[in-house]
Amino acid sequence: MATQPNLATRYLGLKLRNPIIVGSCRLTDSPEGVKKCAEAGAGAVVLKSLFEEQIQAELNEAMTTSEAADTYGHAAEYISGYGAENAVGDYLRLVQGAKQAADIPVIASINCTTASGWTSFARRIESVGADALELNVFVNPSAPNRSIEDNEKVYLDVLAAVKAELKIPVALKVGSFFSSMSASLTRLGIRGADGLVLFNHFYQPDLDIEEFKVVAGPALTTREDMGLPLRTIAQLSGNMPCDLCASTGIEDGESVVKMLLVGASAVQIVSAFYRGGVELIGPMLADIGAWMSRHDFATIDRFRGKMRQESWPAGSAYDRVQFMKRTLEGRVSPS
Repeated sequence: MATQPNLATRYLGLKLRNPIIVGSCRLTDSPEGVKKCAEAGAGAVVLKSLFEEQIQAELNEAMTTSEAADTYGHAAEYISGYGAENAVGDYLRLVQGAKQAADIPVIASINCTTASGWTSFARRIESVGADALELNVFVNPSAPNRSIEDNEKVYLDVLAAVKAELKIPVALKVGSFFSSMSASLTRLGIRGADGLVLFNHFYQPDLDIEEFKVVAGPALTTREDMGLPLRTIAQLSGNMPCDLCASTGIEDGESVVKMLLVGASAVQIVSAFYRGGVELIGPMLADIGAWMSRHDFATIDRFRGKMRQESWPAGSAYDRVQFMKRTLEGRVSPS
């Protein structure tokens, strides 16, 4: 009887039983949700994010609604500390509960926009057992008063501040709004990121033209959205000092295989699980294993990066415009 393929992989120095990670979302906002992800077969989970703004909002509300804060100076300091403790305390309990509920790596997540005082909280997240930390950094690329260098500096400052606090691996989940994306992502790797998650899916605005309101556009990604991370990972993998994790548009086992072929260490999935539940993980893993068996790959390492740009005889197809790419289809094969 043929040996079953081994789907184990490594990401951020962590051993994963397979490359499918449930990304940060409401499916991972409780120990029960994390347990369900693990039982469905996930290789790891990223917990729902603790927001820098959430902490600050709690602090502001506590300060403005307390008469004691206005009356006694020392009380203001106490209330400020309590507000932070309340938000972070809930998150610490989530990390602890998730670790107890599942035997897969648990990656904490902080959604942040600055490198200010919140970075000290990262050390407490490490202390309660998080296996790694993902920094979901939001930089508004359309802010007219910020230069290209200012935007990139936010990522570098956040990374440096958090890395100075932690021993566990740190990944950056980044947006695709860089004027020189490959160069910027490479700098983040060189400056100490243990992994890069490509890419963050920012909600897009839409308009209600009858009610004259700005409303949220489609929140979930589709398979048509996977082209940018696929191309970027194909171009970067093999030359980066850190792991690359694919995110956006990954819907099934076939799309997982594609991301591994261009060099991803793992993938993060959310939208597909919102539509069909984490029960989709089983069929995805079965499809990956069946593909590996058909092509005689015993492990993921045997084919990871096989179609990255530098390994592919028609690697320039990743750079060319669409009509040029079409002329290459069906006329090359991997070495």
